[in-house]
Amino acid sequence: MTINNIYHAPDELPQVLPVFPLSQALLLPRGQLPLNIFEPRYLAMIDDALRGSRVIGMIQPDPEAQWSSLEPALFSVGCAGRITQLAETGDGRYLITLTGIARFKIVEELAVVTPYRQCRVDFGPFLVDFSPRAGEDLVDRDGILRALRDFAETNDLQIDWGSINEAPNEALVNALSMMSPFGPKEKQALLEAHDLKGRADVLVAITEFEIARGKSTSTPLQ
Repeated sequence: MTINNIYHAPDELPQVLPVFPLSQALLLPRGQLPLNIFEPRYLAMIDDALRGSRVIGMIQPDPEAQWSSLEPALFSVGCAGRITQLAETGDGRYLITLTGIARFKIVEELAVVTPYRQCRVDFGPFLVDFSPRAGEDLVDRDGILRALRDFAETNDLQIDWGSINEAPNEALVNALSMMSPFGPKEKQALLEAHDLKGRADVLVAITEFEIARGKSTSTPLQ
């Protein structure tokens, strides 16, 4: 993680965040998420964030919720990230990297004149996010590696085991969660897990379910 401004508590973060709704995009504390920004409203959001706190909120649209306006409904929990890298492409896009800070719960969505959405948020339910590597010793690392190995074999994937073996538990769990090919509901479950151990357990459970489902669908009928 490369970040200049270290956040130690909720009161060091903005209580109103611009939010970027993006399905299956998962940002976790101290994780890094690359994004290709091209819609005019989100280009404006990035410009405004760079003039201010450099912090935006990543959140998923909730595909099962009823829309109350022209905008999709949002899940109630997202993750704040700081813009730590930005490149201009020359064709009107930004390539940015967000570094995750802490998760938040939406208190309310605000009526704003900006082209992008803004929400009042509460970081209080996720104080554990401000303590790097908290709970690493409780993570079942062997279970994660076993599930990853089985998933890679089932899906014929190549894994950089050198990097995997060198990664500390927090970086391993969060990176695998963010890179996982799972759907919005599964990604949201990973995001909302109470702590690192809980996220690791959810990751293993989802992975094992996907392995079993893949094997059952590939078995020919008798």
